[in-house]
Amino acid sequence: MLLDAASLYFRAFYGVPTSVTGPHGRPVNAVRGFLDMTARLVTTHSPDRLVACWDDDWRPAFRVDAIPSYKAHRLAPDGGEETPDELGPQVPVLVEVLAAAGLARVGAPGYEADDVIGTLATRARGPVDVVTGDRDLFQLVDDDRAVRVLYTARGITDIEFVDEAAVAAKYGIPGRAYADFAVLRGDPSDGLPGVAGVGAKTAAALINEFGSLAGIRAAAARTTVPRPPLTAAVLKRLHAASDYLDAAPVVVAVATGIDLPPVDGELPRRPADADVLAGLAEAHGLESSVRRLGAALGWPEDVLGDGQRSDQV
Repeated sequence: MLLDAASLYFRAFYGVPTSVTGPHGRPVNAVRGFLDMTARLVTTHSPDRLVACWDDDWRPAFRVDAIPSYKAHRLAPDGGEETPDELGPQVPVLVEVLAAAGLARVGAPGYEADDVIGTLATRARGPVDVVTGDRDLFQLVDDDRAVRVLYTARGITDIEFVDEAAVAAKYGIPGRAYADFAVLRGDPSDGLPGVAGVGAKTAAALINEFGSLAGIRAAAARTTVPRPPLTAAVLKRLHAASDYLDAAPVVVAVATGIDLPPVDGELPRRPADADVLAGLAEAHGLESSVRRLGAALGWPEDVLGDGQRSDQV
């Protein structure tokens, strides 16, 4: 199970009221929500391994160089990602809690969590569940390798299971064609304009007719007599978007071969550091969430304790 960590802690932040605070009076809603979601995922889906995949770089240079508008609307004045004031301080706390619990957390300099997920999913020798609220990761679904997406758009308790059949049913395209479809249609949430005038229906028709973005562009280059779906209007739009279509694939495509160290991700039978975890739980009012996580992971009762500050949690 590969968690798109930022997707989940943003969902937790907006799904749990900021009135949920620790003893210090500061919000801990994102941390508690993330831990509770992880506990529910482990309990419900029983993964053998779990990795929280991290955005070491939420807006990588290679994607910005290709398309400068990529995520530009999310830039904060300091050049970082615009994040709610109450969320930013919670992220380092979550990092500490995951480390003390012994849950694997993996990022890569210059890459997004998507690329970590793509690489780990490609490396995996068994079934993979990718947990995310980001449609970009639909491009990873692969029925032959049992890679699917647990899509959280409706919340962690109402997950949509996305495999190749689900992609085909939802978008009318072959199950592994989502990346090319996204290039054509665009994605305003990521600052990707798409081909002007080419919406989801036309993008799907083009992919079904010509198989891929490369096939579409080759057909457009040699077509002398327009015919559906390469009508005169569509041809004109594709030619006008030529520079965008040259650049967009590297932005949309999830990297699947980045340099990552070996990652085991085995679920911890005990916390990596029970004392540190207990201290973090007490300091931030996370006792109940830590206990739920421990119960989901099968930690023994002597580790879980009663939530009071001690050598146990």
